[in-house]
Amino acid sequence: MEVSGIVSAVVVGMIIGVVARIVVPGKQRIPLWLTALVGIVAALLGTFVATLLGIGETPGVDWIEVLIQVGIAAVGVTVASAQLAPKRRRRRARR
Repeated sequence: MEVSGIVSAVVVGMIIGVVARIVVPGKQRIPLWLTALVGIVAALLGTFVATLLGIGETPGVDWIEVLIQVGIAAVGVTVASAQLAPKRRRRRARR
């Protein structure tokens, strides 16, 4: 893989991660670098899944592949947000 391919994969992954944060409801308390990392991993996994399904190479924009990538990234953002969210203690009601 050439340097330009790696750079474009990182940029696309970052965009996928940001779109996933927009899609997931509520506030995600994860840093931007983790969002980018989740997006990059999701972009790679999404491309692999699309190739397995036989839709990895189509003419034009691969919208189904993009949807798969965003879906995987949304799951990743949700899991990362749940893992990093501060645990809330329930207070006992005093009588």
